[in-house]
Amino acid sequence: MSNQRRQFLGLAAGAIAVPATSTLVVAQGDPSRGSEAPIPAQTSVPERRSAKSELTGLSALLTPEECVVVLIDHQPFQFANLHSHEPTMIVNNVIGLAKFAKAFKVPVILTTVLEARGGKIIKGLQDVFPDQKPVDRTYINAWQDKRIVDLVKATGRRKLILAALWTEMCLAMPTIHALGEGYDVYIVTDASGGVSAEAHDMAVRRMVQAGAVPITWIGLSGEWQRDWARESTLADTIKIVAEHGGGSGVAFAWETQLLGASKP
Repeated sequence: MSNQRRQFLGLAAGAIAVPATSTLVVAQGDPSRGSEAPIPAQTSVPERRSAKSELTGLSALLTPEECVVVLIDHQPFQFANLHSHEPTMIVNNVIGLAKFAKAFKVPVILTTVLEARGGKIIKGLQDVFPDQKPVDRTYINAWQDKRIVDLVKATGRRKLILAALWTEMCLAMPTIHALGEGYDVYIVTDASGGVSAEAHDMAVRRMVQAGAVPITWIGLSGEWQRDWARESTLADTIKIVAEHGGGSGVAFAWETQLLGASKP
């Protein structure tokens, strides 16, 4: 639209826009006086938002000591209608996540919904914690089950790491609920899945809008490890990446082969 046309439309509407930061004055008529008194236009300075917040800086990166992981409903019934991801990818990723949590001594809570009908959690996940019985519940929203909330509270940790099937229900509901109670919630998007790509995406958007932070299982492991000189967890980290890290695991195996071949 040309400037002339904009001016014409403004005049036709009976008003001329004045920028908020302008120093122009607006004349206001007073019927009882023969002259018009100029009134300065109010200036508006936009509030500058500090770049520093709790979401930035080194302290914003996660450490194992402040996290608790809750893995929700990785069961046959939920996998049967999983269409946002290839199911084998979710299986791989949630097991990798569980192994990392165990290696870094992060508390892990397992939960199922209606286990007798929906099935037990997948064997590979249960094998990481063979002695732990998942909390079986009826609530779709796991955060409504007092047993699960009490287990989280008992850890004394306020940063929740959640992964679930399905994203739009069993992940979104406890995430939004826990955020309302002051927890920092991190959703592991590639260890969770929904009934469609749209369902997963819309649920992630809603959770982010509510204040959750999306993260991937590999990204999380990097924040926990933080330093390749951290020898206490380095061996486990390399082993888990080799088993579940896809191309990175293949590359590591190749590197190991080359190093072995170079020995005298």
